[in-house]
Amino acid sequence: MTIEDSFKCLITNYAASSSRVDDYWNEIVSCYTQPHRHYHTLTHLNYLITALAEINTQLKKPDAVLLAAYYHDVIYDPLRSDNEEQSSVLARERLAQAGVPDCITQQTIVCIMATRSHVLTESSDANYFTDADLSVLGQAPGVYEKYSSDIRKEYGAYPDVVYQPARRQVLSAFLQMPQIFKTGFFCQKYEAQARLNIAAEIALIDRGGR
Repeated sequence: MTIEDSFKCLITNYAASSSRVDDYWNEIVSCYTQPHRHYHTLTHLNYLITALAEINTQLKKPDAVLLAAYYHDVIYDPLRSDNEEQSSVLARERLAQAGVPDCITQQTIVCIMATRSHVLTESSDANYFTDADLSVLGQAPGVYEKYSSDIRKEYGAYPDVVYQPARRQVLSAFLQMPQIFKTGFFCQKYEAQARLNIAAEIALIDRGGR
């Protein structure tokens, strides 16, 4: 099943109008294919949906988590600091229009906002969601390097003298965490490689590289 089919099947469970479902999907595609995006694209969305499928049975509200995946980066502007909030606003509006119950919408918003800090929360669903979102950190070095390069492109408006110290600070914060991944599944699968990848990027920055 494609991510389009998955989304439409999910929304159709709640929305009465099939034409409106198409509108929702087209809006998501339009957002995730904006020219300034290099990492936060439909490819990332597809990867996240695939990662979540591995732990679907562990989720308390799987529909909410899946909806969070589709909407968590629907608003993304590297020059702004309120992307999560703006994505949450749009998600809440669309889910209300679709007739999604408030209890599901609320958990969707919790998951979206959790990506702002990626720290341990009281919501196990949010922890699984943010772990899936971060799992690119624990991929093979070549995959991680592509991710790192794409992130740099998204922040292309910033010169190296601004970007590199900020990027190093973000990466160092991950290494200072007792665990990058909050759930046993993702920690066992990705923690060790993530720390190697992050340390390698920090070393590259320190040598004056990306």
